Amino acid sequence: MNSTLFYASFILFGTFISAVSQVILKKASEKKYSSWIFEYLNPRVITAYLIFFVSTYMSVMAYKGIPLSMGPVLEATGYIYVTVFGVTIFHEEIGTKKIIALILIMGGIFVYSIIG
Repeated sequence: MNSTLFYASFILFGTFISAVSQVILKKASEKKYSSWIFEYLNPRVITAYLIFFVSTYMSVMAYKGIPLSMGPVLEATGYIYVTVFGVTIFHEEIGTKKIIALILIMGGIFVYSIIG
């Protein structure tokens, strides 16, 4: 396995688990808590922030083996993950503007990976 591909998989997985963490935070925000302190000190929120920490660490590790210009391109996949989670988990509507935006994001990722 090529080392750039290995490190790129770190950043892609980190971006994916970051999107999962956002879902956990959104689910936690839907619940009513008895005190404001429990809004922040509950298992879901703590887990989500631990996942964010792991995601950040993975990104830092990934930049050891990928070009700096590649990171933001790969992290843009987060928009795709968040949209898919929003539609499947939260039953959000996806409009024409979002579809066009996702196509442009995927097109940019594709162009960068081909022309790079």
